[in-house]
Amino acid sequence: MSPAITSALILAGALVLFVSERVRHDLVAVLALLACIATGLTPVSEAFAGLSDPAVIAVAAVLVVGRAVELSGIAGRIAQATIPARAPFHLRLSMLLVVAAALSAFMNNIAALVITMPVAAEVARAGRRPPAATLMPLAFATILGGMTTLIGTPANLILSSVREERLGAPFGFFTMAPVGVAVAVVGLAYLAQLGWRLLPIRRAAHRERSAPWRVFELTVPAARELDGLAASLRAVQARIVAVLRDGASLDPRPAALEAGDRVLTLARRNQWTVARRAGLASAFGDLDVPGVVTAQVVVANGSFLVGLSHEAVRIRSGGRVAVVAVGPAIARARQPLASARLAVGDQLFVRGPADAIAAFAREARLLEIDRLDIVPLASRRAALTLGIFALAIASIVIAGVSPALAFFAAAVCAAMLRLLPAKEVYTSIDWSVVVLLAAMLPVGRSFETSGAAAMAADLLGHGLAGWPLPVVLGALCALTMLLSIFLNNVATAVIMGPLAIDAARLLGINADGALLAVLIGASSDFLTPIGHQNNLLVMGPGGYRFTDYGRMGAPLVVLVVGTAALVLSALYG
Repeated sequence: MSPAITSALILAGALVLFVSERVRHDLVAVLALLACIATGLTPVSEAFAGLSDPAVIAVAAVLVVGRAVELSGIAGRIAQATIPARAPFHLRLSMLLVVAAALSAFMNNIAALVITMPVAAEVARAGRRPPAATLMPLAFATILGGMTTLIGTPANLILSSVREERLGAPFGFFTMAPVGVAVAVVGLAYLAQLGWRLLPIRRAAHRERSAPWRVFELTVPAARELDGLAASLRAVQARIVAVLRDGASLDPRPAALEAGDRVLTLARRNQWTVARRAGLASAFGDLDVPGVVTAQVVVANGSFLVGLSHEAVRIRSGGRVAVVAVGPAIARARQPLASARLAVGDQLFVRGPADAIAAFAREARLLEIDRLDIVPLASRRAALTLGIFALAIASIVIAGVSPALAFFAAAVCAAMLRLLPAKEVYTSIDWSVVVLLAAMLPVGRSFETSGAAAMAADLLGHGLAGWPLPVVLGALCALTMLLSIFLNNVATAVIMGPLAIDAARLLGINADGALLAVLIGASSDFLTPIGHQNNLLVMGPGGYRFTDYGRMGAPLVVLVVGTAALVLSALYG
């Protein structure tokens, strides 16, 4: 079997595993790398070359510096100061989306969502609209902002690395800004004026205005009949999910409950109200405690709480914040809350002093969606962090320093000056992305050196030959976008970058135009909740269905692809 066919089969197998979602994306990349080594496509001496690739180092360093900016509180203060407190809903939404896009251009777009999501909830409340009106537009805005700078998303850095390897020089920090800003402006205008109106807000409005469903445990103080308790709970619009005894769920449920049994309860009301009306007891004392509030939050990607129990919130916050209830998803497991492990996207109801919740949510990457507190601004830390960040960017733009070196130095300075806790230096890095990058880069090179990329580019070139330049660039952008629905956008960039350069040579068009079309397409994840982590994070809080993303995202995709094709044709035609 020829090397080209072997490489194509390995990549096709990886694609099947990526699409199946049964295997972690980083593990799929590692398996593909091992297959390339086993078949001789990747020399053993180059197996770990991806770990030292400048793009991988730059991605890790940018995540560290971005986390320092996030923890300084300056980004959140900018968001709150920029959005007018008294203005029509459309103006406040427009400013919110602009701020979110601007933040995501210079920091991790998940961090940009973490910072602006509480503001989005407040904008929706003030406009007498449900959170669905602002959350999906906000997620899309953070994705659009990532298209405008070199560090906006890891895929941009990968394509810059591909350009350096194939064409001799990387992208500049703002090379993608002309097309990225044009696409972002068109996209944000659509989201603010029309996009949010396409969401099924009117049909869901009555549900959104209701209190959210929550699951909590209540204690039975004295023996009683299960049927009588169930009737008492139904009277307050609550129901029993499971009966717990000695830390385990009883199945089948007993006819009579013993003193000390717990009932896992699903309700829209808080547990204090339900407990009082049903004759049960709550483990969290009284509801009305001065200075103590309850907030609904969502666990974001990168939170150190992932994989830990709910008790970790109380321990890691020094006893100041506790989980008092969780989202309805856990009801299907019918297990005690103590045995559940936190996962990305889980909804929690946390209780504690307002300042403690605000500080802990920022530290633990919890997206706060039902309460807005001004995060305290550490002026000295903010000034130092912004100074280091600006110096890194200036060294890239003015002095021509490589992004990897500039941001690695910035990360070291942030650690030395203690601008983020020591433990955050490593936990702020999304290691699954680093492993994915390090493994996929050699796989991508084998796809190229084996001749498989040339064969694919030849097929693509014949299919696009004779078409006008805007159509060719639009097709490259659309093809990349469709592939990114099934693949991580990093893996998409690794595959499509070399292919776009080869196709550009066959078609006689500018390679930069083709690469930037791929860059825009790799980030255009607007059709499904699984296309981008930010889309998935707002799905539960916004009450969205799978099809809602296509409802608002499909017109946005058309606008993005069309705008990118026209702007790139004008720039590189």
